[in-house]
Amino acid sequence: MTIDVQYAGVTFPDVLQTRGLYQLRPDLPFTPGWEVAGVVREDAGAFRRGDRVAAMPVVGGFAETVNVVPDMVFPVPDDVSLDVAAALPLNYLTADFALRRRGGLRAGECVLVHGAGGGVGTASCQMAAALGARVIAVVSTAEKAERAEQAGAHDVVMADGFLERVRELTDGRGVDLVVDPVGGDRFLDSLRSMRPEGRLLVIGFAGGGIPTVKINRLLLTNTSVIGVAVAEFWRVEPAFARSQWDAIMPRVRAGELAPVVGNRYPLSDISQALQDVDERRSAGKALIEVRQRP
Repeated sequence: MTIDVQYAGVTFPDVLQTRGLYQLRPDLPFTPGWEVAGVVREDAGAFRRGDRVAAMPVVGGFAETVNVVPDMVFPVPDDVSLDVAAALPLNYLTADFALRRRGGLRAGECVLVHGAGGGVGTASCQMAAALGARVIAVVSTAEKAERAEQAGAHDVVMADGFLERVRELTDGRGVDLVVDPVGGDRFLDSLRSMRPEGRLLVIGFAGGGIPTVKINRLLLTNTSVIGVAVAEFWRVEPAFARSQWDAIMPRVRAGELAPVVGNRYPLSDISQALQDVDERRSAGKALIEVRQRP
């Protein structure tokens, strides 16, 4: 299916692909761009020319036109803007898969979200709050703290010394669920922050280091470390992505899920956008403005 792109979201997997460090390694040369929003160019399947859609081409999205397999194309209601739609697919479907499918989040539980000022982090804060959880956000700067608060975090703590603050905020009990797209040297204190039967969701390693865990700690504390690789799941169950989209869209239209859009870049500044995401300077969701239409 061919889509005329208006906006493209910038994701951390885009950064990894440009370095050859992602599990999917396109042949060189290639155009990055995991997620987009725009309009359908010609009738295809259930979609008609001019339909407003979001999509996940995985590669090729940083362009005026992209081809996408139908399973990864999603309808956008008229009351949802295309820039918002472009900010939704990877981060919000990842958060949905992590919290509901892998983490089994229940209303009333307490969730700790690392990297809470970034794209996956803000999506996880909003999703967890919408599902009835208490959200404690971990951030590295005051600006990102504001983003986390906008995303619905009930409490915000700085990354340095977060373990003690979490213990204070939970009266020593710890959290039920940890969302970790950062990895690195926070990992051990994340394990220590959980109460018995807590679950730590490993989403990525934006901090650069891949941590390890001594499994006797999991045994003694009755806790779990759970992998979250939604793209791998979509390869096995390609229709699952559309079911997720249909499940979150009512919350988007109701305002419960609203992407925190941060920096916007013209198509000519793709390199800068990728660098800002790589160096964690982009607070909220970074977008490429491919073209504007009235």
